[in-house]
Amino acid sequence: MDFFKPMNIEKIKCLVIGSGPAGYTAAIYAARANLKPVIIQGMEPGGQLTTTTEVENFPGYPEGVTGPVLMEDIKAQAERFETDIRWGEVTKVDFSKRPYRVIVDDEQQIDAETVIISTGATAKYLGLESENKYKGFGVSACATCDGFFYKGKDVAIVGGGDTACEEATYLAGLCNKVYMIVRKDYLRASKAMQKRVENTKNLEVLYEHNTKEITGDKVVTGITLIKRMGETDEKEVKLKIDGFFLGIGHKPNSDIFKDYLDIDENGYINTVPGTSKTNIKGVFACGDVQDTTYKQAVTAAGSGCMAALDAERFLGEQE
Repeated sequence: MDFFKPMNIEKIKCLVIGSGPAGYTAAIYAARANLKPVIIQGMEPGGQLTTTTEVENFPGYPEGVTGPVLMEDIKAQAERFETDIRWGEVTKVDFSKRPYRVIVDDEQQIDAETVIISTGATAKYLGLESENKYKGFGVSACATCDGFFYKGKDVAIVGGGDTACEEATYLAGLCNKVYMIVRKDYLRASKAMQKRVENTKNLEVLYEHNTKEITGDKVVTGITLIKRMGETDEKEVKLKIDGFFLGIGHKPNSDIFKDYLDIDENGYINTVPGTSKTNIKGVFACGDVQDTTYKQAVTAAGSGCMAALDAERFLGEQE
């Protein structure tokens, strides 16, 4: 790899790439093990939770907590154990040999004995201006995170795959009515998931519909859809809803590592089952960048703990 040669080369035991519940928790455990971790926060310090309003399912907060406050609390705990938390973005890596070389902001080189990757995943959105306007105020990309706030209300979810079907049926258990917006004339989901959708009475699938606009005042109150009618005709459909969910998947933030790590077809970093170990010894992955199933703050935090323990044991074996 052709690296920009920085003026300053820093050598450390443990580098955490990315913040959020996984990265900060990894740092807490690594710091308490005297690994003197350095965190490079990335473009979204604190991760996806910083764009969330109320969080009611993270242990230790019986009255709930906002996403930004939760992340500041976990960050403060990491700092209490003298974690070195830095602004910046990792722009290049070289995992061909230890110590592993990482370039930050194209100007500083860090040589790390172990690397913990916690870069997360980015939820896919439709790209509507109104979608961004109401994000956190009726627009959500996580039904299991935010569905509770719409108990007894009417909501819509976009998507036709397994994820959308699973989240739609989850919402149906809480909400009065769930509209499933599918742009094709069929569901892409597995037969089992399709059957679950069909057997859910308060779930209505709107085939061949596309979302044109999300409407509201301070919060979401409705959506405007475009219904395809034959080859060329279409009509506008308006629905009153209280919440709008995205079920079209996530994109793991793993592109920078693809030359070295084993990554699946959807971009998730593969880890040895039951561990955070990647195909490269001394490089570990935790949180949503490797979680294809749960994608919750508490599971991300748990996997951050695993990564730090794995890193500590790895260094102990080297000594």
